[in-house]
Amino acid sequence: MDDSTPSPKLNHLDYLQRKVMSADLARQVVYGWKMKGERTAFTNGCFDLLHVGHLRTLAYCVDLADKVVVGLNSDASVKRLKGSSRPLVSQQQRALMLAGLQYVDAVVIFDEDSPESLIQLIDPEFLVKGGDWKEDQIAGGAHVKKRGGEVHVAPYLEGFSTTDLAGKLGEL
Repeated sequence: MDDSTPSPKLNHLDYLQRKVMSADLARQVVYGWKMKGERTAFTNGCFDLLHVGHLRTLAYCVDLADKVVVGLNSDASVKRLKGSSRPLVSQQQRALMLAGLQYVDAVVIFDEDSPESLIQLIDPEFLVKGGDWKEDQIAGGAHVKKRGGEVHVAPYLEGFSTTDLAGKLGEL
């Protein structure tokens, strides 16, 4: 390999970084998927410490749709929602970790406390949240249903929240 050929690892990292995109670019990408007949599932959250509960929700999304878009709360949004000690991991690191998962096709960082406007922009066919949410409490649910989509609550896995894990780490 000569100096002009990028290493395979660098190419893969670039690929993952391209999966982290602006809301406007995600809207265009999702529209392109729709034109190909592919359906999109959207889920969102802080994903502060990635755990098996998150993976189960993402796998649930894949069971419904061809593509998965994750709305990721920004650092400022996490701090407002979870308190001054959070997030534990920066938004760039959380976004890259999510992008590295085979289930995830796009990650969009949003600064609002609710993903409502992002969901309206993306306009997914499926909206999915973890089982600790009630369907009528899910932001964007009314919009998705009005457009003919579906809202799903993925089964909850007890004992696998970031708060639980952070508490266990504090006990060490």
